[in-house]
Amino acid sequence: MKDLLKKQIVKNLLSAIAVAVFGFILLNLVFILYALFQNLIIMAIEFFMPPTTDSDLYMFPPLIRVLSLILIGIISWFVFKLKINAVYKAIYMTVPLAAVFVTIGVFLSSWQILVYLFGALFAIGVLYYFYRTKQSWIYYYTLILVALVLLIMNVLRIDI
Repeated sequence: MKDLLKKQIVKNLLSAIAVAVFGFILLNLVFILYALFQNLIIMAIEFFMPPTTDSDLYMFPPLIRVLSLILIGIISWFVFKLKINAVYKAIYMTVPLAAVFVTIGVFLSSWQILVYLFGALFAIGVLYYFYRTKQSWIYYYTLILVALVLLIMNVLRIDI
């Protein structure tokens, strides 16, 4: 029984480390893909509407962020429908969670109290969903890890 317990603890510890390490790597890859996605959108817009000194595209950055969230949401739906181990899904889950937290931070950056409030409400909502649907502990861990890292980055004013 002790060996089985030790195996489970080691397995859980390795799963937690895998989520942290591979989630970080995946977030960096997504950041690069976001830059490519943004550049493709810019090229498409400039093809149809060449920039002039009179252009006022103040809605462009929020539009890109919303389109990115929609794209991440669609990909997430497919990933979570796959019949793969929960650890792999938890690694991927770092991306949509971070994307939502960062988007909240970007859109509400002028009102820090609202950033914390909406970030907390989002986290509580996700925790409640995990609880109601009886999800694996690794999903809770991933949410708490991503939320804490981004909270610390926000408090310390670390830019992405």
